[in-house]
This record gives sequence, C-alpha cells and structure tokens, in this order.
Amino acid sequence: MAKKRDDDEHEPVVRDKRRIDPETGEPRAADEESATPAPAEGPPDGAADAEPALDDTSSLDADIDHILSEAGQREIEEYRDRAARAEAELANFRTRVERDRQANREAVIAEVIRSLLPAIDDLDRAAAHGDLEGSPLELVAQKLKQAFERYGLRSVGSVGEVFDPSIHEAIAQLPTPGATEQTVADVIEGGYALGDRLVRPAKVAVSVPQE
Repeated sequence: MAKKRDDDEHEPVVRDKRRIDPETGEPRAADEESATPAPAEGPPDGAADAEPALDDTSSLDADIDHILSEAGQREIEEYRDRAARAEAELANFRTRVERDRQANREAVIAEVIRSLLPAIDDLDRAAAHGDLEGSPLELVAQKLKQAFERYGLRSVGSVGEVFDPSIHEAIAQLPTPGATEQTVADVIEGGYALGDRLVRPAKVAVSVPQE
C-alpha cells in the first residue's frame, strides 16, 4: 500500500496548453504567464545613477583641460621670457664686442703713434724755426699729420687754457701777479690724444696766482 501511495504522489502532471477547448470549441483564457502584467517600462537598474556619473566625468574632463591649458600658457610665457632674456644678452654681448674691438683698435693705433711722436716733435720744432719751409720735409710733415688726423689724432695743450692735470704735465710753475687760477703759460712739448685715449700729456709751464 505504501508503494502505491508513493507512485500516486509521483504521478506526472499533464497540463493541457491548447488554446481551443476540444470539448466546447471555445478559446481558452490566456495562461497565467501571459496574464502576468509586464513590468513598467523605465530605465534599467542603475540608469539613474549613470547620469550623475557622466556629469562627473564631463566635469573632470573640463578640469583637466583647464589645467592643461593653464600649464601650456605658463610654459609659453616662460619660453617667451627666456627668448627675451637671450635676445637682450645677445645685444649686450654684441655691444661689448664692438666696444672692445674699438678699444683694441685705438690701443694699437695709439701705440704706433706713440712710437712716432719723437719724429713728429722734431718736425714741429724744425717748422717752428722755419727750417721746413720750402724743403721736401715740409710736405712729409704735412702728410704725416693728415694721416694721423684721419685716425682721430688731435693735439692737446695750448697757451691760455686752464690747467688740467688729466691732459697737462706741469714742468714749471710761474707765479703771476693778478692770476686767479692756474693757466697754461707756455707749451714746452705738445700732447696728443686719440679719441678719448690720451697718447701723451702736454708738457707745459703753468701760470699760478702770486702769494
């Protein structure tokens, strides 16, 4: 009896899923699965949370773009500043080179002229005594002076000018009644300057106030 009861409990259940009732010929009601109301349409789970995530991503991208833009601008300004400093340094370097080159040129010319000054002094003394007039040396003296003048050589020291120790060398002092300041009374040996460079000071006698 127990075995028969177990067989009854495990008897297969057959469900008739035919849509037309074979006995009445009428359509049957929809099955429970089709009768189950469909879930309301709406965004899938997590869709509502997705939008804020997208907004956060967009905001992050904007922040990154802003940071990169600021960094790029700073880098551009830094390169511009470096270029300006390099250009200024190059201009200063060119100025120094040109100034040094001019100074070296004047130094070489001054040294050559200084070595020829004894000969020029002899010609000047001969000219003062009238020994050059009408002689071939008169033309030589004129050409020498013209050549030196082209290089910027000029004479310094003349009678009557105020004594200046930067260009004059006092050989003698002459107390003079009525003199109020030191002036050049006589030029014993002329001086020369090349531009701002003193080649040789003028040797002079100085008139000084009488005590």
